[in-house]
Order: sequence, then C-alpha cells, then structure tokens
Amino acid sequence: MSKIFNTSIVIPCYNEEKGISNSEYSNFLNNNPQVLICFVNDGSTDNTLSVLHVLKAKHETQIHILSLEKNSGKAEAVRAGITYCNAHFQHQYIGYLDADLATTLEEFIDLRNYLQGDIVFSFGSRIRKIGSTIERENSRFLIGRVIATFISNILDIKVYDTQCGSKLFIKEISEQLFEKEFISRWLFDVELFYRMILLFGREKAIQKMLEIPLKLWVEKGDSKVKLSYGFKLWFDLYKIRCEYKKMEQQSSNPNLH
Repeated sequence: MSKIFNTSIVIPCYNEEKGISNSEYSNFLNNNPQVLICFVNDGSTDNTLSVLHVLKAKHETQIHILSLEKNSGKAEAVRAGITYCNAHFQHQYIGYLDADLATTLEEFIDLRNYLQGDIVFSFGSRIRKIGSTIERENSRFLIGRVIATFISNILDIKVYDTQCGSKLFIKEISEQLFEKEFISRWLFDVELFYRMILLFGREKAIQKMLEIPLKLWVEKGDSKVKLSYGFKLWFDLYKIRCEYKKMEQQSSNPNLH
C-alpha cells in the first residue's frame, strides 16, 4: 500500500540544474513530512536529472522523479506529473509550482487553508499591494498585465492573475481538470479556468475558485518562454477561446453538434 500524504506538489523542470535550491527543498521537506514532491524532468539537456537524484537521495520517501524522454512543454509536464501522482499516491490535495520557487514552498502549502467548503481550487496571485513583496521586471509586469486583462475578458470572470505558477486543487477536481491534453504548451492555466466553467457552469465555477494574493514572489533567472512566443501567444489564446466557447455552447445546448 502506498504511503499516504496530505499534499503532493508537482514541479516541472526543464534545464533547471542551476535554478534548483537544494537547501530550500530540504528545509521544507524536513518540516513537512506529510508532503510529497514529484519533480517532472521535461527532457532536460543539462544536468537537471543528476541534481534531482542528489536531492532525492536525501528524501527518499518524500521525493519522486518522473522523467520524460522528450521536451513536451510545461502543460504536458504538469499534466503528466499530476496524472502520475493521482494514480500512484494517496493525497487530499495536489498542485503545481515552478522549480525556481519564485513562490516559496511555505506560501504555496498555505493555499491548503482555503480549500474548504465549496472551494476546490485555490491559486496564488502576484498583486502588488502594501504588505506584499512582488519583485518582477517592470517590462514583464506591464506586458503581463496587458495579457492578464485580456485573458480575464475572454474568460468573462474577474481574475487578476491566471498565469502565476502556483495552483492547488482537491484531488478529485484535479483528476477531471487534467484528464485531457491541453491545446497550448504554455497557456494551459487559461484552459484550467475554462475547464472549471465547463464542469460547473460559469456562476458556480466562480464560487468554487479562490484567488489568494501572495505575500512574496521574486522573479528568478530567465523565463523558459521565448520572446518569439509573444506573437504565437495571441494565436494560442484565440484557439483556446474558440475551442472552449464551442464546448461551452455544446454543453448548454446538447442538441448542437
């Protein structure tokens, strides 16, 4: 019988040999024995896998490594990790976080506190406000706000930050949200919100999600998203919107084919 954990955290990794902080992961796991971390090596071409194995040697029961032969993109890496963990481990909550820990593991795990009552999906949000420290290049912040506002409009829900890589779900809802492959390699977060809308209807979906302003978020290193993706991003958003709008119409009108 597999060990029972309270929470599983999926960490997608692509060429992260210099970005993985062994001390941060070790300190967290030592203080949180009920947490499992599943690293998904997404076809890295550097020494990421070796770095992960060194870390696993210190925490045999709390760290699992899933290695993909080819680079599949963040969406599929996260989906593979969540699907694997749901199939092989027992846990109440499961989510994903970026390997560089721009959001700390401690603040991520606090998202569990909000998964009660009707809430099945809680997520961090990089809101610049008094009392929080959100360190991000101004250019990235401004571009991010334009994209985030556009995404909020096409989703037709008031969400400030869909793209923060800090999201946690109850296990049962994760099984439904991550069952099928995503359209976009990078904008799958947007698809998660659409999938919530398809599952529950727009009004009820809003009541089942909670956006939590982060106290600390520090941009680290270079983004894995290439600048050239800035052009494809809008095409991906268009494809996502068209596909999910079509599915939404079909679900509300079963006679439409």
